[in-house]
Amino acid sequence: MGANHSREDLELESETESESEETTREQESDDEEENFGTPSSYSSDHKKPKTPSSLDEVESRLKALKIKYNNQTQNNYPKNSVKLYLHVGGNTPKSKWVVSEKVTSYSFVKTASEDDEEEEENDPDSWWVLKIGAKVRAKVVQDLQLKAFKDQRRVDFVANGVWAVKFFCAEEYEIFVGKYQGCLFENTYGYEANDENRVKVYGKDFMGWAKPEEADDSMWEDAEESLFKTPTKTPVKVSHDLNEEFEEAAANGGAIQSLALGALDNSFLVSDSGIQVVRNYSHGIQGKGIYVNFDDEGLSGRKSVNASFSTPRKALLMRAETNMLLMSQMNGGKPHSRGLHQFDIETGKIVSEWKFEKDGTDITMRDITNESKGAQMDPSGSTFLGLDDNRLCRWDMRDRNGMVQNIANESTPVLNWTQGHQFSRGTNFECFATTGDGSIVVGSLDGKIRLYSSSSMRQAKTAFPGLGSPITHVDVTYDGKWILGTTDTYLILICALFTDKDGKTKTGFAGRMGNRISAPRLLKLNPLDSHMAGANNKFRNAQFSWVTENGKQERHLVATVGKFSVIWNFQQVKNSSHECYLNQVGLKSCYCYKIVLKDDSIVDSRFMHEKFAVSDSPEAPLVVATPMKVSSFSISSRLRM
Repeated sequence: MGANHSREDLELESETESESEETTREQESDDEEENFGTPSSYSSDHKKPKTPSSLDEVESRLKALKIKYNNQTQNNYPKNSVKLYLHVGGNTPKSKWVVSEKVTSYSFVKTASEDDEEEEENDPDSWWVLKIGAKVRAKVVQDLQLKAFKDQRRVDFVANGVWAVKFFCAEEYEIFVGKYQGCLFENTYGYEANDENRVKVYGKDFMGWAKPEEADDSMWEDAEESLFKTPTKTPVKVSHDLNEEFEEAAANGGAIQSLALGALDNSFLVSDSGIQVVRNYSHGIQGKGIYVNFDDEGLSGRKSVNASFSTPRKALLMRAETNMLLMSQMNGGKPHSRGLHQFDIETGKIVSEWKFEKDGTDITMRDITNESKGAQMDPSGSTFLGLDDNRLCRWDMRDRNGMVQNIANESTPVLNWTQGHQFSRGTNFECFATTGDGSIVVGSLDGKIRLYSSSSMRQAKTAFPGLGSPITHVDVTYDGKWILGTTDTYLILICALFTDKDGKTKTGFAGRMGNRISAPRLLKLNPLDSHMAGANNKFRNAQFSWVTENGKQERHLVATVGKFSVIWNFQQVKNSSHECYLNQVGLKSCYCYKIVLKDDSIVDSRFMHEKFAVSDSPEAPLVVATPMKVSSFSISSRLRM
């Protein structure tokens, strides 16, 4: 169930141990010749070589030997020589690394064609390609999932298989990593990798993102100290085991499309044929035997509503979880909608169909969300937030005088646009989420993440630059200190804390962060797991565990990719001295996670509300939904020294 990283490392190491031993033996032989000469040069009385007279002389000889052996290693092979491995056997007990080419060479080539072998440095439409012998030719992009092991002089990556490259000396390894980073920057942003262009891409306030080794990480460390006090006794490591508690089949044969988890008594599985009600327990969710079909005439009570109804893409709980807003996409496959349906959970009926309208003109929305992290538990809630490509707004189901609208009227009621902004330039908004106090974080297709205060939607207080990949989903902690963005190939974790000019610690929702901005951290799959997840599978819907109370701290992060539900320990990711970050080049990337593997593609993975955590567990149960089943996993702790 957990991802096994040691197998990946040890098998390649065992392959190279023999090389190391062989090299050591050769060096020992050379050492004898250096210090003692060849047997033919011995004098007749076989006197021992002269003992060095000082430590300086010893150090001088050792340096000379080191230079000699390094030069010998480099001179034995042509420039850019490497050893190439291929991983075979997939996710089976027989999986292993095999040598593909004992000695080959790599190069970075600029080309303007997928099949073009020639360099085309001056073509503005060209891009960098990594070539290794005759086996590997791949565009330098994030999809390669390249992972570097400095201590092993090795990099792993995915390109029609999982490959490992072993370098014959540390200098060659460093040169490769530097070239790779430069080619990746140029392919991503279209500029040569230099300081001037990094300022152009990131902005002068975000140079810590371009040069993470120079970034100020004090906010990460301060946050760790304040949130997780170091015990006075010797600390022990905690290993979390995932135990499957319940498995529930989808009712009536409908394929599950989304989860609507409740913080009170019930949660809901929204399928393409109806809504299944399940009960919340301390060890997960379990069916109540209640299912409402969308095609029941009694469901809508109004045939006009039923006729226009299609499978909901989004379900939002409101009013103490007694009502649910269902949003379906328009025809043509676009994720936008012109309105939504209001489902009364207690009566089991859709009671209204609402239209999105501004100044008398119909408009669309691509997403909706609650006013704040805990707003769905408010019994009087009538407002929610909406997002479109260039719009961010607040909708109210009451009329302009604050009165509840008469939804029995035959005409479709219109939602009241109470606050918001319609941006004239292309913001390309994609997703959003809210904090406990109603502050808003918005992710965009250009990779930017913007922070808006709860009082203004016109101008972002802070705008984090993109790393070259669209943000497809975003989440934020209840206190607004941490932001989690989802891209296709990695997750990005941002610390939103900063110190203002008066020395006060604030978040980027409350003020402009200036230039004391910490570098983000990336959460990735290792190349083996990324390959096993499937070529077309992408990260989706990364979220924090769920708290709705000040003083409570989220403990885990979870994301879905293919048949995997991937879980990171939040405290471990924030720990600057975590072993994953040692010897890394570029932004710190965490590869320590657990995987829940299912037999089918996962629709969604989410933690239940923290109140359902039991005393022997550090976290509320994890709910994992596939199209035909939903499973609940409890996280138990066991201590290990």
